Amino acid sequence: MTDCIFCKIAAKDIPSDTVYEDGEMLCFKDIRPAAPVHLLLIPKAHFDSLAHAKAEHEALLGKMMLKVPQIAEAAGLTNGFKTVINTGKGGGQEVFHLHIHIMGTPS
Repeated sequence: MTDCIFCKIAAKDIPSDTVYEDGEMLCFKDIRPAAPVHLLLIPKAHFDSLAHAKAEHEALLGKMMLKVPQIAEAAGLTNGFKTVINTGKGGGQEVFHLHIHIMGTPS
């Protein structure tokens, strides 16, 4: 989606403070952090939200969920962390590209 800010970040059209990247996902620091560590993990492939995930996204979503604790540990969140996936306007989603918030205070 050309008007999607997260697609533009994934394409490197907009800079981000990247903390992890591979061929399928990108994790960067939130520009409006709600915690001392506040990261966003996005798939590079666009889909609006968890409610829009299809069977074809199953493996990617599994990889992302398994990557979250590794990213959290690398960010110093060794005493625990919070993950949030806002889904839809009513769920507080502001950017309509699936993303996982990883938040906490370093140990």
